Amino acid sequence: MARGSKSDGERSLGLSRGRNERWSQFAERVANAFGLVLLLVIATYVLGSLTPFHGWTAALTTLVAASAAVIGLAGAQVRPVVVRVAALAALAAVIIAVISAAADSRHLLGASSFVVALLTLTAAGAILRAVLRENEVGFRTILGAISVYATFGILFTFLYAALDRIQSTPFFGAGVSVKGGDFIFFSFTTLTTTGYGDLVPAAQPGKMFAGLEMLIGQIFLVTLVAGLVSLWRPGSFARRRAGV
Repeated sequence: MARGSKSDGERSLGLSRGRNERWSQFAERVANAFGLVLLLVIATYVLGSLTPFHGWTAALTTLVAASAAVIGLAGAQVRPVVVRVAALAALAAVIIAVISAAADSRHLLGASSFVVALLTLTAAGAILRAVLRENEVGFRTILGAISVYATFGILFTFLYAALDRIQSTPFFGAGVSVKGGDFIFFSFTTLTTTGYGDLVPAAQPGKMFAGLEMLIGQIFLVTLVAGLVSLWRPGSFARRRAGV
């Protein structure tokens, strides 16, 4: 394979930076490959797991999750006006979270979490649409599908946190001591239908949303992700470029 062909193939995946390529262009290609989205989702998972979701750490987690949603929309190549509106909504969510940290307000943090949940839902839908519209299964397609699956876990995490702070009773019920990372742990064990049972929603609508997350996780993983992986042929792009 010629050197130029190899560079083009790698560049199409968003995995390497060209010699004369600007960093902003490289970042845009990584976003288009959904790699940056997945990295930010993982960062949100780590922050949500290791830090308590209140105060300044909640504001930081909100910032990373909202950024993942906006970049996901840009990578899915939605209309620019949608990306701009999403960016404004993300900024509003972060500002509300910061005000909540300064004022120690549970309700403001709940409102911020609800905005992030809506943002991640919109981003997941846009990325899923982009994945389904791909003509062939490639690296971008696989990254997109995995990003959507992980984004659902983040989406329900913020939804549960919002319910806990907005409704009159705690999400897991009175007398349950919620520690840092409990919401994201509950969300991902529900999404994967693991269901350890140590954390259970105490009332509606928490039970309804938990059941919905189970259905989404099971159906999405078994049908879309497994199907895409079975159809993926690594190196097919390079072989076509080489005329093999």
